[in-house]
Amino acid sequence: MAWYCDYAIGDPVHGDYHDREYGFPEEDEARLFERLVLEINQAGLNWGLILKKRGRFQTAYDGFEVDRVAAYGEAEVARLLADPGIIRNRLKVAAAIHNAGVIQGFRESHGGFAPWLAAHHPLTKPQWVKLFKKTFRFTGGEITGEFLMSIGYLPGTHRADCPAAKRIAMLDPPWMRVGESFYA
Repeated sequence: MAWYCDYAIGDPVHGDYHDREYGFPEEDEARLFERLVLEINQAGLNWGLILKKRGRFQTAYDGFEVDRVAAYGEAEVARLLADPGIIRNRLKVAAAIHNAGVIQGFRESHGGFAPWLAAHHPLTKPQWVKLFKKTFRFTGGEITGEFLMSIGYLPGTHRADCPAAKRIAMLDPPWMRVGESFYA
């Protein structure tokens, strides 16, 4: 992902996400859910577009509060499909609602989304993809890989000389605990 650092540092759209979020370990349920929903919505589109629409996504999906989204019915689906501020794709909207319900189930089975992720670590990217496809909707290889890189479960988010990479390393992200060679 070395190319990402080349244009993201200081970029008005990508810069803040690159510098403060991408690759940094994350455990907050709403933020994990947000990342998953944003990655799903990015499929087939430009990440910059998703970042530009991020605030609208946060509003449209009630701050990514899992319980609220899991309870969405036809009225909320219609509202989301009519909202020009987000990606209006019925399959992506349905996936967000379904996946919120899956995350609710993780609370009982594992104590939450973050503990569910931790319970399956370490896995290689192909193993993660298989697990995500079995567990969630609309999570193919690219979506799963980017989601897991974005929260520190897979390596490859930054060049070694990137200032963000140095800050991430100090936080001991999950992928560093097993070493990059595990994923090769």
